[in-house]
Amino acid sequence: MNIHDGLIELWNTTGLMNFVLDPDPALKGFEQVLHMHGQWIMILICLFLLWLGIKKQFEPLLLVPIAFGGLLSNIPMPPGEEIAGPAGFLGIIFEAGIHKGIFPLIIFMGVGAMTDFGPLIANPKTALLGGAAQFGIFGALLLALALAPVMTAMGMEPFTIQQASAIGIIGGADGPTSIYVTTKLAPELLGAIAVAAYSYMALVPVIQPPIMKLLTTEAERKIRMVQLREVSKREKIVFPLMVLLLCIIFLPSACPLVGAFCFGNLCRECGVVERLSDTLQNALINIVTIFLGLTVGSKLSASQFLTGQTLFILFLGIMAFSLATAGGVLMAKLMNLFSKTKINPLIGSAGVSAVPMAARVSNKVGQEADPQNFLLMHAMGPNVSGVIGSAVAAGVLLALCN
Repeated sequence: MNIHDGLIELWNTTGLMNFVLDPDPALKGFEQVLHMHGQWIMILICLFLLWLGIKKQFEPLLLVPIAFGGLLSNIPMPPGEEIAGPAGFLGIIFEAGIHKGIFPLIIFMGVGAMTDFGPLIANPKTALLGGAAQFGIFGALLLALALAPVMTAMGMEPFTIQQASAIGIIGGADGPTSIYVTTKLAPELLGAIAVAAYSYMALVPVIQPPIMKLLTTEAERKIRMVQLREVSKREKIVFPLMVLLLCIIFLPSACPLVGAFCFGNLCRECGVVERLSDTLQNALINIVTIFLGLTVGSKLSASQFLTGQTLFILFLGIMAFSLATAGGVLMAKLMNLFSKTKINPLIGSAGVSAVPMAARVSNKVGQEADPQNFLLMHAMGPNVSGVIGSAVAAGVLLALCN
C-alpha cells in the first residue's frame, strides 16, 4: 500500500466520512435526507436532551445517561462493531439488563425501599384515585388504535395492539414500568417511548396544573382534609405482603413488578435489614440507573427514532398524561358526591406514579388557592397507589397482549 492509498483508507474510516451515507435509490425527499444525515440529526437531538437534563434539570438522573447513550449509539462504526450493536458493550448490557427485564425490576426494588405507604394505609379510599389515574393508560391505548386510518392515509404502518399497549403505559408516569412493558411487547419502540415517558414525567409541574385548575372550582381547591391517623409499624409490614398475596391470586403476570416493589418496601419497614434497605435506596438503584439510562439511550439510533411513528408516540404520550391527570381529579369529585368527609380533588392528580413530584404539584396548586392548606401527605396516598396501579395495568396488558 502506498502513502496515497493509505491516506484514502484512513479517511474512509473517520467518523466525518461515515456520518454521511450514500443515497438510497428507493428513497425520496425527506426520507432520503433522514437516511443520509440521520446520525447528525440524532446527535443534535441527544445534545438537546442533555441540555434539558443539565440546564433545565428535567429528570437529570435518567435523561443525562439516556442522552449520552444516544450519542454513543450514533457514532459511525464499521458494521458489526457498533457500540450499541450485539457485540458492543452497550448491546451486551442491553441484552442482559433490559431485554431480560432485570434493570426495571431492580429499580422497582429501590423505589419500594423509598416508598412510605403510611398515607395510603391511613386513608385507603385514596387508592381509588390512583386506580382512576390509570385511565390514561387505556385511553391512550384506544387512541393509538383509533389513529390507524390516519396513519394508513399517511403511508405509515398503524400501531399493532402490542405497540399501542406499550405506548399507553406512558400514562402511568412510571419510567421503569414503561421500559419493562415495551421490551416485552414492542422493543422496536423502546427509544421513543423511554424518551417520551421520562420527558413528560419531568414536565409534570407544567402539564398537570392547567388541567387541575380547569376541572376544579376555587372552592374545591380550598377544601381542607382532616389530619391522617398514625399508622403502626405492624400495618406497614403487613401491607406489602397483602398486596403481593392479592397480586398472586388475581394477576400473576404483574408479580415481577409488584413483587420487586413489595420486597423493597418490606426491607424498609421491617427494621431488621437496614443495610439492605440502604443499599436498595442508594448504591444499587444508582448503579442500575446508570446502566439503564445508557442502554435505553442506545436505542436512539437514527433508524429507530427518526420515524413518523415517533411523532405519534410523543403526541399519544402527552394525551396519556393528560387523561391520567383528569381521571384522578374527576374520580375525587365523584367520590365527594357520596362522602361526608370531603376530598380535595387536587390530590387526584397525584394518582400518576411520578413519586413524589405529582404529590408536590398537588400541594403547590392547593396552596395557591389557600396558603395554609397542606395537601402533601394526603396526596402521597394516591401517589403511591398509582405506582401499584401502573404495575397492575402493566400486568393486565402483558397478560392480554404478550
